[in-house]
Amino acid sequence: MTIQYFLVCYLPAALFALIAASIFILEGFLLVCKIRRHRPPKLFTPKRIAVLHLLAVVELACLVWGYFFEPYRLQISRITIPTPKLTAVSFRIVQISDLHCDKKARLEPRLPEEINRLQPDLIVFTGDALNHPSALPRLQQTLRAMQAALGKFAVRGNVDNRLAKDLPLFENTGFVELSLDSAVIEKNGESIGLCGIDDAYGPRSRQALQSLQPDRFNILLFHKTDLADYLQSIPVDLYLCGHTHGGQIALPFYGALITQSRHLKKYEAGLYRKDHFLIYVNRGIGMTGGWAPRVRFLAPPEIAVFDIVPQTPESPDNTEKSPLTQTPGVRN
Repeated sequence: MTIQYFLVCYLPAALFALIAASIFILEGFLLVCKIRRHRPPKLFTPKRIAVLHLLAVVELACLVWGYFFEPYRLQISRITIPTPKLTAVSFRIVQISDLHCDKKARLEPRLPEEINRLQPDLIVFTGDALNHPSALPRLQQTLRAMQAALGKFAVRGNVDNRLAKDLPLFENTGFVELSLDSAVIEKNGESIGLCGIDDAYGPRSRQALQSLQPDRFNILLFHKTDLADYLQSIPVDLYLCGHTHGGQIALPFYGALITQSRHLKKYEAGLYRKDHFLIYVNRGIGMTGGWAPRVRFLAPPEIAVFDIVPQTPESPDNTEKSPLTQTPGVRN
């Protein structure tokens, strides 16, 4: 771990946690003083006590929102991408990521209906399926109920390879698991390319990428943003990933507290342009497992919808975004 990684990824989160805990500790101290009818130290002036009460109420409200409401506030982000590589056919791709199915069901019962009404040609899942092996039946039931006209594809994430390496995550779901594979998706005589790389990638990953044809619109599925710096000579047009959860907890004006990404906060959530391709970092559906708190704040769960359409003279130079999209604009 580099010093820069620590300063950007962990120090702000540690300071935030320290401040939040201090507010509750001080508020608890004042409550004990009141119960015992002790006068607080002179440091606690009436004005400071009032400010502390206000901060405690705001913090409690944020915790309630982050635990009971925001994890269920599913947003649908819509992105239209014109391309000269299509002439008369459009493709609709729905991306989901980071389901992190847990012992407790959250959004899983809603997902198939929300996705199916979008009428996707393709559904792609960009990794991190489970927090706990006991949730495997719910994961498979959820994925199986999703419908796509031209197919469903998935790659594994880092959590899948650590906690569910030997589990048949996508068995009997209709999802094709891509490890170091590419596929050609055809519709009405035109096609797009799809390449999926397992998070535990190795030397063969470049071989899979080089199988993509430059005259075809190509989509790369990989759990993290890690490959973004290695695609200069690869004909990838759209790179779909997740992993960051948009920070899962974000702050106004600062954004994601922790991204767990080698790129730090460079690609924390949403749509970015790099070199000749676009990167979309999905905030995901679920929440980090283990010791991490099951809360989301200013980083709601997300389904992303990409309409890949033929480019026309009226098409903008940059990616056109639907007014309904909830994600940031294109950034370089």
